[in-house]
Amino acid sequence: MSDTTPALRVDALAKEYKGGIQAVRGISFEIQPGEIFALLGPNGAGK
Repeated sequence: MSDTTPALRVDALAKEYKGGIQAVRGISFEIQPGEIFALLGPNGAGK
């Protein structure tokens, strides 16, 4: 990771749907100014 202050920092992101379906578990990342970020997944996956 860079020494600059991130535009966005996410620590231990989790998302669980009814019935215990885990969409995301424990994801951490930083997005630096000027970077492009995309969360990919199939249609209807809950992005």
